Amino acid sequence: MDVDTLRTFIAFIDTGSFTRAAKQTFRTQSAISMQMKKLEEEVGHDLFFKEGRNLALTEQGQQLVSYARRILALHDDALAHFSESMTQPPIIIGCPDDYAESILPSVIRRINAYLPELNIRVVCDCSTELRRKLDAGTVDIAILTRSPEVEEGYLIRHDTGVWVAGEAFEFSRDRAITLALYEPDCKFYSAAIDGLEKQGQDYRILCSTASATAIKALLRENLAISAMASSSVGGNLSVLMDHHLPQLPSVDIVMAVAPIPHALFGTHMAAKICQELFEQKRSRS
Repeated sequence: MDVDTLRTFIAFIDTGSFTRAAKQTFRTQSAISMQMKKLEEEVGHDLFFKEGRNLALTEQGQQLVSYARRILALHDDALAHFSESMTQPPIIIGCPDDYAESILPSVIRRINAYLPELNIRVVCDCSTELRRKLDAGTVDIAILTRSPEVEEGYLIRHDTGVWVAGEAFEFSRDRAITLALYEPDCKFYSAAIDGLEKQGQDYRILCSTASATAIKALLRENLAISAMASSSVGGNLSVLMDHHLPQLPSVDIVMAVAPIPHALFGTHMAAKICQELFEQKRSRS
């Protein structure tokens, strides 16, 4: 099986979209369709079936995902081995600002342990924009928030949304709740607004921003409350309990690798590091 075709197959699995898979692999959608048809001919089974307007994997398609990931990991590991003696460009890591304190240092610590000569550049942006940067090949890996039912990337940790305020914040449901939230494409933004509206609770949005630093500064000044992943809370902030606020969703924090990976950091290294981080988090829980 052709490695490029398997990369296209995994790009579809990770993104859930032939449109994004086409962007990531710099091919047209018709070229991708031809690749997938050829792959089906090679394995001798249908890999997809229609589920409403979308394509879903057959049982044989699900089985191929496991093989494809292992083949790509071995391929990338081999290339990395023979590239170690060559001068390499920095690895560019995309990371949402809210994970820059809680997740990013652990990721960089492990990259540095395995690849001590590799320089690192960090680009902070929201998950939506980082996916676009992955598609365009302007970041090599990205730390992203995904829904638990999605296959995208390699799992770093499970997390859940919490309501957060400054330690001296005086909470009252008798007046409009003031909010400082991440931007509207954030999963917690829509869940917070939708939940408060269903409860009939008055609210006003003081600020929405991609900057975790800005949100936390407002919370520490007791100007608002926010909704965020529990791992992003940080010091001098309190999780609001027993205030009957709407439940917030669970999320997965994952690492996604660009379809054309950095020479020293392919899917094998991503899977290895994410597994270590996941096990470390689980052992501390």
